[in-house]
Formats: sequence, structure tokens, C-alpha cells
Amino acid sequence: MPSYRWPVAASFLELVVGDVTQQDTDAIGNAANTMLLGGGGVDGAIHRAAGPELLEACHALKKTLQGGVLRTGGAVITPGFQLRAKHVIHCVGPMYAREEAEAPELLASCYREALVLARAHGLSSVAFPSIATGVYGYPVDAAAAIALDTVIAELKEHGAPALVRFVLFDEDTLEAYARVGRGRLA
Repeated sequence: MPSYRWPVAASFLELVVGDVTQQDTDAIGNAANTMLLGGGGVDGAIHRAAGPELLEACHALKKTLQGGVLRTGGAVITPGFQLRAKHVIHCVGPMYAREEAEAPELLASCYREALVLARAHGLSSVAFPSIATGVYGYPVDAAAAIALDTVIAELKEHGAPALVRFVLFDEDTLEAYARVGRGRLA
């Protein structure tokens, strides 16, 4: 299975196919919903792998959020519980058909806010899925460009975390991200 790794400032950007729940990074990103209650796709898989404590932590976190919801484009952090990763950074991506005009900025905001949290918590590595490209319907090619452009800009500006890995669902998604990465970094 192909993978890609590029230096970006003092950090590295990696692209792999795999299961984000199995990553040994300090944190994994979660393509969460606004209610933070788990669901299908990546979100459900992370909740199942982390165990019931993750849902309890999300319930507690919801009490601190305006209206009890995480806004689209926002990110929050919880412990990873039974995951190999010590933390989960929950990001709410845009529903592409509903928020089309604002979707690019909302998607970029997910990654920016997640990386701000990673730096604030002293995390040296984070693994992201392709946020919003599943049931939220964001076109993979467009999402890849936004995700990588945002992460590259953050790494160049802040030099941390030391590793950002995109753990992608299949080879087609990997190749979409790799095309963007080669265009920006190779």
C-alpha cells in the first residue's frame, strides 16, 4: 500500500490508508457531529474503539458548549480512553449540500482549530481522517485541497505539531490527497 511523507518546516506531513482508531499518535481527529454523541462512519468507529467513557466525556463537554452543541467548523478535545491515541480532537465538518458557499472556510476551520488544540495541549502528533467527505458529502478532491492547504499553512506558521498524518479510508482517497500533496510539497 503506498504512503507519502513530506517535510513541512520543522514538521512532517504523512498520507496513509488505514484505520484512524488504530493510530499511535498523541491524538486522532474525529469527524464528529454537532451533538458529540457518536454516530456512523468514523465517529461511530472512534466511539466504539474508545469505549463508553468517550460518550460520557462528550456528555460532560456538551454542558460547557453554547446550546449544548459544537458549532460547524469547531473542535474540542477529550481523552482517548481505550484508544492508542491519548486524545480525540472532535471536529464538526460542514454538510456540503447545505453549507456549500461557506463550506470551504468551515472545513478549514476544523483543521485549524484542531491544530490549535494540539499545540495548546503540547501534542507532538495528530492523525486525521478525511473530515466531511463521508455522509456530509464534501467532494474528496476539494476537501483534500482545503485540508492540506490548511495544515501546511499551520505547520509553516507554527512549526508544530511535529507530525500530522492523514489516515484515509481507501486508495482512491489517498491518491486524491497525494495529488494535492505532490502539487504543494514535492
